[in-house]
Amino acid sequence: TNQWFLPAVRGDIPPGCAAHGFVCDGTRILVFGGMVEYGRYSNDLYELQASRWLWKKVKPQAPSNGSPPCPRLGHSFSLYGNKCYLFGGLANESEDSNNNVPRYLNDFYELELQHGSGVVGWSIPVTKGILPSPRESHTAIVYCRKDVGSPKMYIFGGMCGCRLNDLWELDIETMTWSRPETKGTVPLPRSLHTANVIGNKMYVFGGWVPQSTGGEISAPDGEWKCTGSFSYLNLDTTEWIGLISDCQEDKSNLLPGPRAGHCAVAVGTRLYIWSGRDGYRKAWNNQVCCKDLWYLDTERPQAPSQVQLIRATTNSFQLKWDEVPTVEGYLLQLHADTPVPPVAGIPGTGIPETSVLSSQGGCSLHQSPQSLPSVPYPEMKLDHPSQTNNLIPNNVQVALSSNSKVEGKEKVAAPENKVTQETMKNHADATGFKESNAPSLLPVCTSSAQTTANVGELHDLDKQSVNPDASVSSTVSSTQTMVTQQAVKTESSSTNGAVVKDETSLTTFNSKSEAPETAYAMPSTRVNIGQTNDSHSSRAPQRPPAPVKTRDRRWYDVGIFKNNSAVVSQFYLLPEETMNINSKTEGADVPDYRLLKKQDLFPGTVYRFRVAAINGCGIGPFSKISEFKTCIPGFPGAPSTVKITKSVDCIHLSWEPPASPSGNILEYSAYLAIRSTQLQENPSQLVFMRIYCGLKTSCIVTAAQLSNAHVDYTSRPAIVFRISAKNERGYGPATQVRWLQDMKTSGSK
Repeated sequence: TNQWFLPAVRGDIPPGCAAHGFVCDGTRILVFGGMVEYGRYSNDLYELQASRWLWKKVKPQAPSNGSPPCPRLGHSFSLYGNKCYLFGGLANESEDSNNNVPRYLNDFYELELQHGSGVVGWSIPVTKGILPSPRESHTAIVYCRKDVGSPKMYIFGGMCGCRLNDLWELDIETMTWSRPETKGTVPLPRSLHTANVIGNKMYVFGGWVPQSTGGEISAPDGEWKCTGSFSYLNLDTTEWIGLISDCQEDKSNLLPGPRAGHCAVAVGTRLYIWSGRDGYRKAWNNQVCCKDLWYLDTERPQAPSQVQLIRATTNSFQLKWDEVPTVEGYLLQLHADTPVPPVAGIPGTGIPETSVLSSQGGCSLHQSPQSLPSVPYPEMKLDHPSQTNNLIPNNVQVALSSNSKVEGKEKVAAPENKVTQETMKNHADATGFKESNAPSLLPVCTSSAQTTANVGELHDLDKQSVNPDASVSSTVSSTQTMVTQQAVKTESSSTNGAVVKDETSLTTFNSKSEAPETAYAMPSTRVNIGQTNDSHSSRAPQRPPAPVKTRDRRWYDVGIFKNNSAVVSQFYLLPEETMNINSKTEGADVPDYRLLKKQDLFPGTVYRFRVAAINGCGIGPFSKISEFKTCIPGFPGAPSTVKITKSVDCIHLSWEPPASPSGNILEYSAYLAIRSTQLQENPSQLVFMRIYCGLKTSCIVTAAQLSNAHVDYTSRPAIVFRISAKNERGYGPATQVRWLQDMKTSGSK
């Protein structure tokens, strides 16, 4: 929501303090030291359990080879593994807080943490090499290369009567100090700056720096200033790269203003910068504090998870995918088995190569993504917050997300319809975004919760078929109902794709791979169903294979979506002249969606989906491909509002009839995913056993049946059920339910 809130904390609430040490370990936060009031410093350690907003004052054991850390401020406090590393700071030599006698420190402590909560105690590691000089208001980060090497702590800058810009390295495994040689232009000496690690880079922003580039000696008041300069150190090559220089003008307020004493935090590949102060005004007798929040996108976002099916109808899909942190939106694309002809004569809109995404008017992270001309700063892409070239057309369909409540005694997860794991090479997207690893910096407004802007036709979830209070929603795909998890393209007309067997038998089938891209067609699939009911023996007429030219096998834009869900009933047709344009080609165009024609989805048609996340650096890689099929008219819909209630020796499974039965419901079938040797060979291909068949909308699942259940680990551990309804034409699509399991307490599941 981009909205600040003040949590109601309880417990041993610490007094307000400044220049303290602060680390975050999962859902707990540790705070050490700081200035409680002028001249009075602290060496208390507090722990906040953020999941409960509970403060606790902790008392670590003193080190066996010395005294515990003295009260201090301006120290560094860094976390790696289960240990915190304390270095330096500023102490008061005088016992009288009104008589402040500063003493700069370069002592080094290690604090061992207990798992989850609490600490063990302090220790004073024996180090080798030359210690860094005493200092305060420096920065310290820990970095470990993924492939080789041991973790290393890097200390940069600080204050010791004068500002510093030296870099120190501590090998944590060998406890050896050294001064690495660096390349590039070293940032100016500074203190009260921030340093954060994202990937293999240490980003350094702001702080107090000399008024001129002269010497580093202590200067009289007025010769130091706050800076908005920004650099990073490549920790693999130890090369400094300047992003924003100290003398760079910013008349349009496109960059964070000069500041010191601010805070910065990395969330994924995004760096947030908040508050700080810009110098001191003697005439006002106070400091000028900043209240703005900025973020920096340092690289394109990662690929989202595969698209999942929540519900399908004859001409629409309700889809979802896992959220990617710190993104502006998602580009959803599809292509179909049926060739889609190109549309001629639709113009496109050119987008500059260095375009980035911004929030509307520079106000909110959660407004519609927009494309903005960039400012030519070195190695960065920066947005102009006042311009609004909108990438999202007024007619893009957006599904508003709602959190489903859990009913019954046990949690029931949202359904998942597993999809074919395709390894097809990602096609070039048709949006004109350029590949770039250059960061992009954007301002954020946090005054209130935001809503989607510049979106016309908002499509809520179908409340008749998806109950927001239900534990699950229906997953519908005529090719993926009560069968193993691999998609098929042929089906029994009497079951609408369902392969049904008796209680003791298993449902399995084999699926052929796709034809080569140069001759794309719909292959047949063998379904091994053994002895089935007579009503399942007939076959639906198959569409004859139709060779399609490679150029017609296109990915079409469904739209750009703000949230991680969408209701899809149409997609955009590309103009013929842009069909073969690769978006990575120099000068590629982005179609203006408002000028493009839209194509409706067809019943009984297989569609493939992929999704990519978007941030200020552009569009990231696409997800793996998912495949779903629209329903065939005349078959019943999927049961809804599934509830699971646990008893001592069994569970009770209940559901509501389909919202669209398409005739009289003759029976329901419930299935349970079970363990099998086939799962060991292909864990993504579930095998189901029918555990109920009848007219009732509920059934009992016995402990004996549950003992054979397969626990699916594709996300959180869960037991998987599927429920479908049958009318005169046969079985319709199924609702899939994932019953979440606490593996610590349910060893048999």
